[in-house]
Amino acid sequence: MKIAIITHVVHTKSDNRYFAYAPYVREMNMWLKYADELIVVAPIIPDASTAIDDFYKHQNIDFRKVSNFSMTSFKNGLAAVFKFPKIIFEIFKAMQQADHIHLRCPGNMGLLACILQIFFPSKPKTAKYAGNWDPKAKQPWSYKLQKWILNNTFLTRNMTVLVYGEWKNQSENIKPFFTATYSEKEKEAIQKTIHPEETIRMLFIGSLVEGKNPMYAIQLLEQIKKSNQYIVLEIYGEGKLRQELENYIEVNNLKEDIILHGNQNQDIIKKAYQQSHFVVLPSKSEGWPKAIAEGMFWGCVPLATAVSCVPDMLAQGKRGIFLQMEVEKDAATVNNLINNPADFEKKSSAALQWSQKYTLDYFEAEIQKLLQP
Repeated sequence: MKIAIITHVVHTKSDNRYFAYAPYVREMNMWLKYADELIVVAPIIPDASTAIDDFYKHQNIDFRKVSNFSMTSFKNGLAAVFKFPKIIFEIFKAMQQADHIHLRCPGNMGLLACILQIFFPSKPKTAKYAGNWDPKAKQPWSYKLQKWILNNTFLTRNMTVLVYGEWKNQSENIKPFFTATYSEKEKEAIQKTIHPEETIRMLFIGSLVEGKNPMYAIQLLEQIKKSNQYIVLEIYGEGKLRQELENYIEVNNLKEDIILHGNQNQDIIKKAYQQSHFVVLPSKSEGWPKAIAEGMFWGCVPLATAVSCVPDMLAQGKRGIFLQMEVEKDAATVNNLINNPADFEKKSSAALQWSQKYTLDYFEAEIQKLLQP
């Protein structure tokens, strides 16, 4: 089987291997176990790979380099127009040559691919919509257009669209799905306990950008400490807000309470989850927030905003706490849980039991079904 992947994810090349953002690549490597040949249509840059990158584990890769583009301003949009002919040609040719077409959405490449796949109604196709599928969510017009095309069974035929969460009034194309990080053999029956007079660990994992709202995690920690002094926050990730966060930590004398670790590999992140009590993600928008699902796998109680499928993940609050984004109220809710160890243990156990259903083994079995003729 020849699979064509069309994605906006930026790649690098080193030692004849193609690298990209590790969670995406690890997921795609599951798909590639069932491919004899692979075509990738994506941007590629000369930068070196980082600690959060991984490479495709496949011996027969035909990489079709295209230019990265943006539609965020008139100038960028005008520049993109001149790039479109080559990008469209490469996507169309890859779709024509493939036995199975796989789209990664939402994104600029995903939008073009959504339109071009219309011309291949009989070819087996899948699309992974990794963003928020909530029909009521406020999103850019390009995201809404991709969702409309994918949900339209007249324009989009012979395709399974994998989305996060279960939503009403969806077409037969749409299949609620999930993602996974850990295998069955990694499962552990962890029983986490908490005590207000022992060190309590809170964890933030994600890009240091406005959408992920790491500053709120810091301010939440700062407010919680007014009642529970034995609490620390560890932050993993990089981004343009790092300097701002460092300045805030310095000015507010929080150096002893907050550690910025930067980007780290999967093994270090795993240990951090295992040692933490809470995983916090005050995000403005999500698809399937991996940091939340991964933390829950190790018994962390999630503190998250009620976006996308998060309410289902947290069982409407039985497996975690919804952040109201009012720091005093949220701190009071967290402190109340800290001061009630039995309630914490109940949520921690429920979080672990739910997340440990979604293993890599289960994920691979579901992918195999999708690729069966």
